[in-house]
Amino acid sequence: MNRVLDLVGAAVAAVVLAPVIAGTAVFVRLTMGSPVLFRQERAGRHGAPFTMVKFRSMTVHDDSGGPDPRHDGARLTPAGRFLRASSLDELPALWNVLRGEMSLVGPRPLPVAYLDRYTPDQRRRHDVRPGITGLAQVRGRNTLSWEQKFAYDLEYVQRRGLALDLRILAATAGAVLRRDGIAEAGVATAREFQGSAR
Repeated sequence: MNRVLDLVGAAVAAVVLAPVIAGTAVFVRLTMGSPVLFRQERAGRHGAPFTMVKFRSMTVHDDSGGPDPRHDGARLTPAGRFLRASSLDELPALWNVLRGEMSLVGPRPLPVAYLDRYTPDQRRRHDVRPGITGLAQVRGRNTLSWEQKFAYDLEYVQRRGLALDLRILAATAGAVLRRDGIAEAGVATAREFQGSAR
């Protein structure tokens, strides 16, 4: 049932939001140039890597045309801040859901580099497909510590089911409208996870 919800929900959302997705793509192109999409390897179910797709929100090159070496906070553009605050940057991930690499609901997919930093319990977050939204995203998002996020991820893994997914999706709509927990204080989104004490 969860996979059916993913397929139907992502397909309907892609069709209904097609004008918004197209408009956002044009907005990114006009305000930040190319590329419009940001791709990054993330860890999926059982830790298998996949390429997550989002709308780009940061600069790619510095004034000389080379790679921009600045930290994320300096690279985040005003247009990118708007995209993140409105969660419009997440819309291309519907493609990942349709491909079966992600779910609408689940633990957020994190960089592959984090895989060897988890405790055995934290690694269980990969027992399910990662999601566009999840329990941690409606309980505080980036205002939570990494340990709190992982605790909510594990709670989701233990309690997962259609009813919980529907409640999380409904709560996500409210969180997006309120723009709750967009960034951790002092950073563009959240500090890099360095690992937990074992």
